Amino acid sequence: MHSLEQAEDLKAFERRLTEYVSCLQPATGRWRMILIVVSVCTATGAWNWLIDPDTQKVSFFSSLWNHPFFTISCVTLIGLFFAGIHKRVVAPSIIAARCRTVLAEYNMSCDDTGKLILKPRPHIQ
Repeated sequence: MHSLEQAEDLKAFERRLTEYVSCLQPATGRWRMILIVVSVCTATGAWNWLIDPDTQKVSFFSSLWNHPFFTISCVTLIGLFFAGIHKRVVAPSIIAARCRTVLAEYNMSCDDTGKLILKPRPHIQ
């Protein structure tokens, strides 16, 4: 009976871990899309800013004032990084990596979806 209880505990842990990782996926996808859109806007604005012949003729701040699309998208991108978007786009991977670290002590691991991987026990000779 003891091993049956352990198996049930492992199944419950695996269900909870996969549930938690799967719940993070929609939010992670939204944060990735936001990061992609703002990055593309910043790159497009930077390209337009750099190819403008007036950029070299006026001061730096005047140049930024003349290109509000680039300025706003760049400030938004910087603000997103200060808000921690770089952590939010990889949150499921961070959770899985931390679980792998803890599970390694018990000869187990997990994949990126939260499924448990049982490793063979080391043979003591």
